[in-house]
Amino acid sequence: MWLLKRGSWLLFLKLTVGLGSLWMLYLASHLDTDKVSGFTRSHSWLEYTDEDGGPEKVCNCSGILQRDQESLEQAKLLTLTKTFRKRIQIPDEFYINETQDCRNFKLRRKYLTFPLSKEEEDFPLAYSMVVHHKNFERLLRAIYAPQNIYCVHVDKKSAPSVTSAILAITSCFPNVFMVSEAVSVVYAGWSRVQADLNCMADLYNASTKWKYFINLCGQDFPLKTNLEMVRMLQSLKGSNSLESESLPAEKRWRIHYVHNITDGKIKTTKELKKPPPFNLPIKSGSAYIVVSRGYVGSVLKDSKIKELTNWFKDTYSPDELIWATIQRFPGVPGSKWPNRKYDQTDVNAFARLVKWAGHEGSQDSESAVYPECQGNHVRSICVYGAGDLQWLLQNHHFFANKFDTDRDPIAVFCLEKHLRHKALAEAE
Repeated sequence: MWLLKRGSWLLFLKLTVGLGSLWMLYLASHLDTDKVSGFTRSHSWLEYTDEDGGPEKVCNCSGILQRDQESLEQAKLLTLTKTFRKRIQIPDEFYINETQDCRNFKLRRKYLTFPLSKEEEDFPLAYSMVVHHKNFERLLRAIYAPQNIYCVHVDKKSAPSVTSAILAITSCFPNVFMVSEAVSVVYAGWSRVQADLNCMADLYNASTKWKYFINLCGQDFPLKTNLEMVRMLQSLKGSNSLESESLPAEKRWRIHYVHNITDGKIKTTKELKKPPPFNLPIKSGSAYIVVSRGYVGSVLKDSKIKELTNWFKDTYSPDELIWATIQRFPGVPGSKWPNRKYDQTDVNAFARLVKWAGHEGSQDSESAVYPECQGNHVRSICVYGAGDLQWLLQNHHFFANKFDTDRDPIAVFCLEKHLRHKALAEAE
């Protein structure tokens, strides 16, 4: 009897161990599956799916990113149909209503409410977002991380319903706020710079932790994940990354004459401007920059830079001059010497990838800088289409400009899905 009982107990132990081993093998196989799929099971619910899209979800984003001609033609045809264009319009009231319950809004929109890595948590970024349209929400969602900080400037000319929608969105996040003083932005006027300056000051005073400042407009969209940007910024070792080149002869009129704002438009007068202070060579660049906290501190506090800033106020399109010139100002953290050997083009800088019509062409052309635009042009700038995505993602730039979700949301939709999947894979 004792032997029988002992035999039964040994059999029970063997069965228990055997079943336990099978269970461990099952778990291991499923963990491996998660590993291969590129993200952990705990993050999988944050993945964007077709159900998160609007009418554009019928497009084949995987095919579009691989430049599959059938997928691209389907996307192109879709954007031309009146029904599609009507269905993609999102009323301002949608965001006002959706944000009545901020917790559910962030859950439904799948915002990242926790840092995806310690590396990102320890390297927060500051954003100035100068916008005039509710489509700002898709841009915010694409770049949002709880360790970063965001200042939002809404053009004072924007419709009240747009301002209300954006205010409702920002109120759902403790690290996103409206600028303390908004201005009415005039194309090519000083007000565009002032909008960024106001956000710079607010961001600088709001937190001492952030490492780099990036300014955006509503028609920008990221090409990199937050982790990719952090690592690229760390590689700069305190330097700045922005276009800063010698001012070409055809642009010198912008700084030779006084410019005034009349009836909401900038006008060139016949009055000659005084030479710039400190005999500093004026540089040509872009409105968009990636600069260190030290650079921002100099802009806000250095008396010489303030004098230079005042000099720029009556120039034409000062946003394409001032940052590039300060980048070559002696003593500014992360700056470069004025000598043209230190010039940096927009193609080489991290800040922004823009396709200008005059520089498009085939790769075998010496005059071409990038391939032809697959969308359409506004003020000689390419408004990207789905056919541009593969080329865009091959570049090192943080952001690209321009996108227009009112005309073609497919490019943004596919970028959203691609970047979110990549971010979650990095967080494994």
